[in-house]
Amino acid sequence: MSMNAIWHIGYFDLTVRLLLAAALGGAIGLEREWSNRAAGFRTHILVCIGSAAIMLLSIYGFSQFVSEPSVRTDPARLAAQVISGIGFLGAGAILRNGSSVTGLTTAASIWVVAAIGLCVGAGFLYCALLATVLVLVSLFLLNRWENRLMRSRRSCEIVLGVKENSETLAQVVGVLGANGVQISSVKINSADKKQLTDNAEAVSEITVGIKSPSPGNMLKAMQSLSSIGAVVSMETNYSLTGTAGDLQNAQATV
Repeated sequence: MSMNAIWHIGYFDLTVRLLLAAALGGAIGLEREWSNRAAGFRTHILVCIGSAAIMLLSIYGFSQFVSEPSVRTDPARLAAQVISGIGFLGAGAILRNGSSVTGLTTAASIWVVAAIGLCVGAGFLYCALLATVLVLVSLFLLNRWENRLMRSRRSCEIVLGVKENSETLAQVVGVLGANGVQISSVKINSADKKQLTDNAEAVSEITVGIKSPSPGNMLKAMQSLSSIGAVVSMETNYSLTGTAGDLQNAQATV
């Protein structure tokens, strides 16, 4: 094989690599789509195809200049720009809501999909396939294991809008304690009475930090909180994650 043949690729091989990039990126994106994440099926396919195409361009797109004595070929130059440039997509997937940050796993999946696309484009197919399998194992299996292991150590918040009443806080604490929900912090923001109209009723905000309980206890606690007459609104960043059996058991206990 001549040296110049290294820098050439046939249409068939090029097509196979791009299709494989779409399949591998789509496999990871399908899991993100199934989990209802910001970057899903099509996003991961586009990232993987794009990075594979850039890798193909970097290696084979400038083959006509290889024989030029004044040209130095560097196949990794465009690939390096993909790794640094993919960050803007990952940053767009990361969201902060109060004390919780979401989207980090999706941002990481976008970054690793770009790396898989580069491997496919360079013809490093075994590495691309193995990386895809490991990513899918991490997203599917390790996610469930992590949720079970860390459930008792994670914290979340419940934000309650309540009518001003001296007994409301005691009622909220009592309901949470009765349902096995452990409180870690309580913050009260009193209503600004200067901004109220004549007929408006003052509504304060109570933010309760809790250690993440079981789904069943959390569902029962939220149902009990909603029955308190002074509570006019309720929000939480608690996520009902777990197996289907866990959620069915949680609903059965309510």
